[in-house]
Amino acid sequence: MFPERWNVEICDVTLRDGEQTPGISFTCDEKMKIAGMLDQVGVDVIEAGFPTVSPEEKRCVTAISRMDLDARICCLARARPEDVEAAAAAEVDMVSLFIATSDLHIKHKYKKPREVVLAGALDMIDLARDHGLAVRFAAEDASRTDPAFLKEVYRAGGDHGADLVSFADTVGCLTPLEMYAVMSDLCSTVSVPLCAHCHNDMGCATANTITAAAAGAFQLHTTVNGIGERAGNASLEEVLVLLNLKGGVVRYDLSHLGELSAQVSTSSGLPVPRNKPVVGDLVFSHESGIHIAAMLEDPATYEYLPPALVGRERQFILGKHSGTKALRYITASLGHPLTDPQIARMLTLIKERSEHKCSITPTVLKELIHLVEEGRG
Repeated sequence: MFPERWNVEICDVTLRDGEQTPGISFTCDEKMKIAGMLDQVGVDVIEAGFPTVSPEEKRCVTAISRMDLDARICCLARARPEDVEAAAAAEVDMVSLFIATSDLHIKHKYKKPREVVLAGALDMIDLARDHGLAVRFAAEDASRTDPAFLKEVYRAGGDHGADLVSFADTVGCLTPLEMYAVMSDLCSTVSVPLCAHCHNDMGCATANTITAAAAGAFQLHTTVNGIGERAGNASLEEVLVLLNLKGGVVRYDLSHLGELSAQVSTSSGLPVPRNKPVVGDLVFSHESGIHIAAMLEDPATYEYLPPALVGRERQFILGKHSGTKALRYITASLGHPLTDPQIARMLTLIKERSEHKCSITPTVLKELIHLVEEGRG
């Protein structure tokens, strides 16, 4: 079903779609710092913002364009002359020119026949190309668009010189099976490379993005920590790990993902869930005695994703589910090789504390070690 090695690139939209998370606004300095970190990872395209939003937004996009990054810099634009002019003035490499294509959106947003909407957008592709910009022609609400009209949109965009055409699951309504069917059909009938832009309203954004890649999509859109409107977008860190482990795409430097995640969390004010895949605090933490005993023999028994791949380290946590082997390993690593009776007593104390919702912090652990070593436990 899947190709052995996927031909893809990443366009990260944290600085634009991620910033559309309700209540979030990045400063220009924060945007530039995040852009630099995305470039360290090797992200191919950075969508720096939406220049027509405000003079300050335009200034920030321009500043990122002048950072001399390896990544190509993109910005968003409506199919309006003033938006295209703002994109050109911001010195970006590519403009993401979008129109809504579903009948639902066209009826309520444009109140014009869809052929008129398309004709106006094609003129804007011509204008952008006249400015020397690469063009990504994006269909908003593509997942609820009449398939025949969507293909017409993409073919017309290609005829006018669009370098890419983008499929947006704007309301996150597709399942992976649905995404595979629609993207396979589009990739086999549209000559311009396809992009996948997935939202996470039903929790399928990352799965849909990877499935789109498997079906032939070329450019994959992500945000750091999966932030974005409503439930967010496909998570950069999850998509990159999946590309590495499942798609044979190994050119990205995943060791920077942890610090990038932390920076976006700090700048956005949105905490990263502790069990968030790849970057959460608990992702490489293990408490179960059964698990740890096996992992001491071979970490692969309970880790498919090696922590070192993403610049992380595993840790063994003590609690009510811990076992003798884990406790012996941890106490010995702290310089306290305990006897079998001491280990047994320590394990009893740890389980008792844990069952009363007392976390076994390093301080608590040292306290318990001293108790049993002195025979007071």
